[in-house]
Amino acid sequence: MTKISSSFILKRLHSLSGVFPIGFFLLEHMFTNAFILGGPEAYNHKIEFLRNLPFVVFLEITFIGLPILYHAGYGIFITLSGKSNLSSYPYPQNFLYTLQRVTGIAALIYIGYHVYETRIVNALYGTEVSFARMQEIMSIPFMFWFYIAGLAAVCFHFANGVWGFCVSWGITISAKSQRNFGIGFGALGLLIFIVGTLSLIRLVS
Repeated sequence: MTKISSSFILKRLHSLSGVFPIGFFLLEHMFTNAFILGGPEAYNHKIEFLRNLPFVVFLEITFIGLPILYHAGYGIFITLSGKSNLSSYPYPQNFLYTLQRVTGIAALIYIGYHVYETRIVNALYGTEVSFARMQEIMSIPFMFWFYIAGLAAVCFHFANGVWGFCVSWGITISAKSQRNFGIGFGALGLLIFIVGTLSLIRLVS
């Protein structure tokens, strides 16, 4: 019987967690943010619906917080323990691997600050996530561009990560299927970025 190493299992869990539940949460979160385009009433109504879901704190910790902490923690371990060979072998896959690591760190910084502004600050000072609150944050030019850059990092990391998941899990085997899936997930990542950017622009317009 072939012995499966703990490193193999941890890598598989890291890859899987990036798709479920984190990837699914990203899609839901961006769908919710798209309600910003409908104006304050539409967005606030959607936020109020999510806030009143049963066991919402348990769901956020179990299916969002803990998976993100694991995915980020093991991702940092991979980044610190790996050796980049991009300069010696400047191939597309090596470039994507390096960019995946870079955008992972950028996304972690962005998500960490976003959680601070929309969760920790709210808990400390009794504020709530709302259209007006997000407008207040986006009214600072640096914060607007910080969110644009963070959104770009998240979208690339998600799209490229799901593509890598399909490759490593044997879902896409042939070069043609890998190329087609790459185009498909790239288009999905670009779509999420465009909708997210339009939502941010709506907050400052």
